[in-house]
Parts: sequence; structure tokens; C-alpha cells
Amino acid sequence: MSTESGFPLEGGCDCKAVRYRMESAPLFVHCCHCRWCQRESGASFALNAMIEADRVTNLGVAPEVVHTPSNSGKGQDIARCPSCRVAVWSHYAGGGPLIRFVRVGTLDQPDALQPDIHIFTQSKQPWVILPPQVPSVPEYYDREQYWPQESLARRRAFLPALEAYQASLTR
Repeated sequence: MSTESGFPLEGGCDCKAVRYRMESAPLFVHCCHCRWCQRESGASFALNAMIEADRVTNLGVAPEVVHTPSNSGKGQDIARCPSCRVAVWSHYAGGGPLIRFVRVGTLDQPDALQPDIHIFTQSKQPWVILPPQVPSVPEYYDREQYWPQESLARRRAFLPALEAYQASLTR
């Protein structure tokens, strides 16, 4: 798990129009090997730092949000630079606009955040070798089992807002 040392971290798109700052360590970093992430990223996996949206400060042009399909059927909203079209983060249906999945590769120092877990490894490319010291699961995981206590406490703090958001979707 990433610690608070080294934060804040800044990042952005290729043309530098969209710039952001992660004010704290993320809750958790996923390395997702699902076919949807492979297709969406055009790579063998997607590396996303999950963080509360209010811990990400916009420093430049606001990204354009594009709704795309997802395996859940609920879609995801991808924040892209309106000029160079680079994806800087996503919002998934469960957390909506409250949680950002920051694309680690868009950080100025992408090596600052390593995966906390490899997910959907049942569909990983066969030539990708997973490090034995990092947890990996065939599909998704139980957060209580893998997240550090600090991240679980942060989740408890924003859970009322998350539950209110989710309830608003069913009205």
C-alpha cells in the first residue's frame, strides 16, 4: 500500500491542458487484467489508483467526461483531455463521481504507485508474469481482506455520501 510519503503527486495529459494533483495516497491501486480494461486501454492491463474525488485537485482545463460501456452493464465515465484525448481517470457506476480511478500512467512520476493487487487475473495475458509478493485474484476481491486499515477507515468516512449517491440512482 502506498503511504503518505511522496504526496502530493501531480499528473496530467500529454498536451498538459489537463493537470491534476493527488493530495494524498490512494485508497488502493488495482492492476486490472480484465478484457474490458485491455480493450479500453489498448494494453495488457490497466493500472488505476482508487482515490476519493475530493482528494484530487484540478490544476488545469477540466477533462471531458465520456460515458463508455462496461462489463457490469452500468458503464463507466472516462475523464479525457478535450484536446489530446488522453484518459486521466475513470468513474465506475458503484462510486460514481465520488471515487476516481486515476490512471497511474498519467502521473508525472508513474513509478511512485505500484499495484496493491492484481485483479481479474483469469484473463491476463499469458506472458505477463505476476510478482509473487503482490496479491492476485482471479476476479474481484473482498476489500476487508486486502485493504489496509487506514483505507478502510477512509472508506467508512465517505460511506454516507456514497450510500446517498447510490440511493439517488434508484429514485
